[in-house]
Amino acid sequence: MRSNARVTIGDVASEAGVSIATVSRVVNGHYGVAPGTVSRVQAVIDELGYESSLIARSLRSRRTNVIGIVVADLEPFSAELLKGAARAIRGTGYELIIYSGSGHVEDHVGWEKRYISRLSGTLTDGTILVTPTVVDVGSSAPVVAVDPHAGPLSLPTVDSQNLEGATAATEYLIGLGHRRIGFLSGRPDLESARLREQGYRLAMDKAGIDLDPDLVRVGSYTPESADEPARQLLGMDEPPTAVFAANDVSAIQTMKVAHSLGMTIPEDVSVVGFDNIPESALTDPPLTTIDQSIQQMGYEAAKLLIGLIDQPTGDPVHLTLPTELVVRQSCRAIGA
Repeated sequence: MRSNARVTIGDVASEAGVSIATVSRVVNGHYGVAPGTVSRVQAVIDELGYESSLIARSLRSRRTNVIGIVVADLEPFSAELLKGAARAIRGTGYELIIYSGSGHVEDHVGWEKRYISRLSGTLTDGTILVTPTVVDVGSSAPVVAVDPHAGPLSLPTVDSQNLEGATAATEYLIGLGHRRIGFLSGRPDLESARLREQGYRLAMDKAGIDLDPDLVRVGSYTPESADEPARQLLGMDEPPTAVFAANDVSAIQTMKVAHSLGMTIPEDVSVVGFDNIPESALTDPPLTTIDQSIQQMGYEAAKLLIGLIDQPTGDPVHLTLPTELVVRQSCRAIGA
């Protein structure tokens, strides 16, 4: 019985009764090996589960056929994005490798430079950076940024219509008769979060509604960081009749806080989110939200990266995907 040690090319050669050079020629598809020998070596490879090293493969061919995706953490947004990227590579011959900072990098500007240096050129042929703090990262391989902190700069980027989506969400609440609309903002360092707050303010201003500064709180996109700001909003002497949260995670936490305070949704407070993660349809009641097609963002980013790997171009592409209001049961009209 074999041990759990990694299978080597020498193990394959010994089991198949051939030289290491012969196994190497079979693995790399070189000519000069008899068909019967190729079949025997391939059978042993399948039996032993041999896989050549990515680094060794890249040194031989200068290609690994692997795409890297670097995320600060694995949370609902990045999980949906990964699904789209995985769909994009089907049938392309590429594989995905995920590199996560496990949430320990968000306070360190430029953290992605270290990860890029580990992946590019040896482990991967190109990398997708998710919400990077900077987009001017030096790399010998193509890089695509998704939802970068500072917006499109020198790298190819994929984002969504954050301003338009936030405006639509706020206008929807205004159309239901709400005037005291609270806003739970996202992370102040993210361009997408700034645009969503701008959209909220533009819609309020366009409707001629004087904005109470106390109705705007920083939620920062996580359940933990959104909990206290949501309690502050809903615990006001004159609480908002509606809350627009800059992402679904914050909106869902707002609903939980409302329930804990004895409030009913949407009778006591209407809630709207942003993202349309799968969890938003499973809340009680289901959450009205802005769909920014997160999976499509991952799909487009992967397709764009593969195109850059196969045929590099000069000018960076900046792709902005549309957003759409998804109406569910977490909102109702004033007086309804």
